[in-house]
Amino acid sequence: MNPVLSVKNLSVAFGFDKKGKPRDGVTPLQVTDRVSFDIFPGEFFALVGESGCGKSVTAMSVLRLLPQPSAQIVDGSVLYNAAAVEIAETVESSVADSKNASVDLAKLPLAELQKVRGSEIACIFQEPMQALNPVVTIKKQLLEVFKFSAPCKSQKSARLSPERHSQSSFSCHSRLDRESPLALIREQLALAGFKDIDRVLESYPHELSGGMLQRICIVMALLSKPKLIIADEPTTALDVTVQAQVLAVLKEMASRTGTAVLLITHNMGIVSQYADRVAVMYAGRIVETGAVRDVIDRPLHPYTQGLLAAIPENHSDMRTMKSIPGSVPHPRDFVKGCRFADRCEKCTSASAEIREKCKSSQEPPCVAAEKSATHTASCFLL
Repeated sequence: MNPVLSVKNLSVAFGFDKKGKPRDGVTPLQVTDRVSFDIFPGEFFALVGESGCGKSVTAMSVLRLLPQPSAQIVDGSVLYNAAAVEIAETVESSVADSKNASVDLAKLPLAELQKVRGSEIACIFQEPMQALNPVVTIKKQLLEVFKFSAPCKSQKSARLSPERHSQSSFSCHSRLDRESPLALIREQLALAGFKDIDRVLESYPHELSGGMLQRICIVMALLSKPKLIIADEPTTALDVTVQAQVLAVLKEMASRTGTAVLLITHNMGIVSQYADRVAVMYAGRIVETGAVRDVIDRPLHPYTQGLLAAIPENHSDMRTMKSIPGSVPHPRDFVKGCRFADRCEKCTSASAEIREKCKSSQEPPCVAAEKSATHTASCFLL
């Protein structure tokens, strides 16, 4: 199966002016370093790590939603698979790869990228009260999804063969020809667990709870039938009980439609319950990746082991809960070698030879686990 999204060696830096040159002659600050991962259709993929590790920057760079012109993708590619059939005919060959049916979103012209945003790749943000307009009813905001989603390209579709036309990502939703947008909205709200749908549709955001608003954001993201949803810590502002409800709704609705989900979180408990695969990120780099059960049951990297050790188990004695000493370094303090060495207890207790490697400018090698070639980690201790 081909990945719906393939991020390869993605590096993002801040500090550019409108001409794309370093602002005031100062070297731009690179916050992510050659980040790579694949997301497959229908998969729940989690990107996990502490605050300041570069998770949200990575996610927002997929659709180039970072502040402009300060933030720039300085290296790497973001290959999106499903859009190439329609877009490849209108952009340069350096952007679209028709052989592999993919298009590089990092190089895509803004006019073409607008057709991908929302309709092909949707986002669910951290704070629903900021994502929704406080002076517009829920009904009107949900109807706007159909108003501003990518229109049918009848002229272009006419030039496609029937087979390619059926695969076209930007053709109108067939159900819209038979059902009204409002009927589809009601159906999705019912699937999201809403009972009094009429009251919800006529309400303003401040009249609903945080959990209800986040479920509305999920419905809004799914209405355009996207191939991928980027959920940037969607449960941060919610209590534990509502977190479980919201994530269960997202998982169920995404599975029903075959939509892939990129979940950004710092909660390993959420990852263990809902994700299929996980990538652990630290200081702008992916340090471990693999199937959730492999990473949870047999963590390879000391940072992943520290995150798992910090999870309270069954309300046990809090005095036994471990913590990782120190904090994530600022991007200006990133080193070329192992960025976790200063906080790694295993490095401190290792042999002098290993400690020298950990403290050197040499980057840790990527090593695969013995029983799983897809479970890898970057560490000298391996």
